[in-house]
Amino acid sequence: MTAVLTPAPPRRTGSPGHRAESESWIRGRGSALALTALLAATAALYLWDLTSSGYANSFYAAAAQAGSQSWKAWFFGSLDTSNFITVDKPPASLWVMGLSGRIFGFSSASLLVPQALMGVGSVALVYAAVTRVTNRAAGLIAGAVLAATPAAALMFRFDNPDALLVLLMSAAGYFVVRAIETETGRRAAMWIALTGVALGFAFLTKMLQGLMVLPAFGLAYLVAGHARLRFRLLHLAGGVAAVVAAAGWWVLAVWLWPADSRPYIGGSTDNSVMDLVLGYNGLGRIFGNTGSGGGMTGGSAGSSFGGSTGLDRLFGSEMGIEISWLIPAALVALVFGLLARGRAPRTDRVRASLIVWGGWFLVTGLIFSYMSGTIHPYYTVALAPAIAGMVGTGGYALWQKRGSILGRFGLAFMMVAAGTWSWVLLHRNTEWMPALKWVLLAGAVLGAALIALGDGNRVRKLAVTGVLLGSLAGIGGSASYAIATAATAHSGSIPTAGPSGAVADTGMGGGGRAPGGDMAGGQAPGGDIGGRAPGGGMGGNDGGTSSELTTLLAEAGTTWSAATNGSQSAATYELAADTAVMAIGGWSSDPTPTLDQFVSYVENGQVHYYIAGGGGRAGDSTSGAIEEWVTANFTPVTVGGTTVYDLSGYTG
Repeated sequence: MTAVLTPAPPRRTGSPGHRAESESWIRGRGSALALTALLAATAALYLWDLTSSGYANSFYAAAAQAGSQSWKAWFFGSLDTSNFITVDKPPASLWVMGLSGRIFGFSSASLLVPQALMGVGSVALVYAAVTRVTNRAAGLIAGAVLAATPAAALMFRFDNPDALLVLLMSAAGYFVVRAIETETGRRAAMWIALTGVALGFAFLTKMLQGLMVLPAFGLAYLVAGHARLRFRLLHLAGGVAAVVAAAGWWVLAVWLWPADSRPYIGGSTDNSVMDLVLGYNGLGRIFGNTGSGGGMTGGSAGSSFGGSTGLDRLFGSEMGIEISWLIPAALVALVFGLLARGRAPRTDRVRASLIVWGGWFLVTGLIFSYMSGTIHPYYTVALAPAIAGMVGTGGYALWQKRGSILGRFGLAFMMVAAGTWSWVLLHRNTEWMPALKWVLLAGAVLGAALIALGDGNRVRKLAVTGVLLGSLAGIGGSASYAIATAATAHSGSIPTAGPSGAVADTGMGGGGRAPGGDMAGGQAPGGDIGGRAPGGGMGGNDGGTSSELTTLLAEAGTTWSAATNGSQSAATYELAADTAVMAIGGWSSDPTPTLDQFVSYVENGQVHYYIAGGGGRAGDSTSGAIEEWVTANFTPVTVGGTTVYDLSGYTG
């Protein structure tokens, strides 16, 4: 069996043809081993001690738990098994985690392992996409850049939707690269359709953020596709139709489903998906002050909201340490790489690939830099595959031109840019491994010097050594923060990357965290925004639930064991007691339930307890009115340190 599956190396002979065949076989085996090592290292980074974060973000964990028990909750992305309200995102990522929980039993591992595997898959897809137009070495560099990005190490070990989003966008990038290289019209159309399907499901993961790559992908195929122009346009039209079909079926199903027999669409003002698309998760994110959650006007609520708008936002504070390590080098690779391919044919795959990755980065990066609505630093993980692709593809284009000044000095400039910016980022945290920044800077400068001197066959080995040394030094800073991120447990709604003390007020892109944990961007007050979870835990807003209260809720025996203000609080109780809890006002200030609806639920015996406190906004028309009614009609008791009202037996 081994002999069948593993080809034997060719015999050694004096024939030049046999020697070339032998060398090719050895290179192929070496590349396979290198890819295996890359994916194994990525898996180790993302899977090691993964359950230390417990349920990570309790908001999504509770919805995944509900989906593992109720197919209806799974389909809609409901926060609870009794389907009162959905999360404020479409449900695709919850489908994966919910199915995992249903198959393997709901736990921290069944919740988070799929996320980590999505990270490994994303690295493999970026490697494959870059390798198809360059070589294996460039693909390995691109894959390593993605794997070693702190934002990736954060999100692929967490239960937010961003992990699936990146996987689907990476798949779409691979598909469009395949379409560009395909000379047969039908096969090219098939790859473009697959691109559209992947992006359609990216929409069902995080709505409009999943479509930011469309302009770059469309432009790359329009410029470099092999088919005639009119057929390229038809193929792109088919791709758009595939996006609409892959995303629209769920939107249509929700629209056709009777509203009184499905959960309220969390985050919307009118219980519709389209309001969520255009409001809270659409224009509200870009312009602010749209949707039930409101928006963060001006993007100035501190590092947990991305800091002030502007071109420097991606480089400042928390965003800087999560994503910016190799942005300067990637931009150098993009510009010089395009110059290096200046006279190539229209269908040149390397230039087209640079348009794919560079356009992805520029469009998404500019939107992130200037959007005034709610944005968190971890959103930038969507840029990681683009940065990786730019570095790998642009570096290859320059290596091909290493005999020219453009090629050598372009590569050298990449190394110096990576090393210098890593020094700046590491210098922001002077107490953590203070010598590392100097080692990496020295390695990058030395690598750049060897590349610049490596002209001609006599000193070609200098250039190879320079690339290896400069690449390791350039990725080293990012990798060190990625490892520090993976070594730390995270919980809450806004996790942060890097070692302790990594975020400081740098004067670029905003300062530190919002004073007092102000969550002006529509987060639930009282929710955990700290990002780190010493010792793990469930990531709830109050750090856990007492055993007395857990027992009380588990034995309630009603449709909803309790009601409380805000989804974060409800999620904490659901995870602890494995029971449905009504989240009054949803994640932020959703107009549900009304006071009359809540009174009706109580009169019908559907809600047993009301738990005071929670994450509702002070004075909120929904939660405030309900709280006033409960306190006026029922007697409070203390259960495990929590104020609880028994609503059973109320007849009005």
